[in-house]
Amino acid sequence: MNRDELADLYRNYIACLNRQDWPALGQFVHDDVVHNARPLGLSGYRAMLEQDFREIPDLHFNIALLICDPPRIACRLAFDCTPSGKFLGLDVNGRRVSFCENVFYDFHDGKIRRVWSVIDKAAIEAQL
Repeated sequence: MNRDELADLYRNYIACLNRQDWPALGQFVHDDVVHNARPLGLSGYRAMLEQDFREIPDLHFNIALLICDPPRIACRLAFDCTPSGKFLGLDVNGRRVSFCENVFYDFHDGKIRRVWSVIDKAAIEAQL
């Protein structure tokens, strides 16, 4: 897969998340996906995302920066949302917060196989 194809695939994955099209998630995510060194598998990864949307009803993934070097992607995702209760151990409780997530993906057989994610918790703390 070349750079443009991988970037398009990733954009389609983000669109899938924003639609909450969980049955389509397997088109983008490997059955044996690992997130931050935790082997979740596709069902665990889906459960993690579904929980995110339950805790943050207005969650929307926005690509702020995308760097593609097949088979890897580095992305800075920007969020402006209102978590309903605790978020990352912080009492957000429905207040609007803006923050970014830096995330790296390893693709295998055209699907996300490994994910490394770091959320800017300090940016959230500064807004509370």
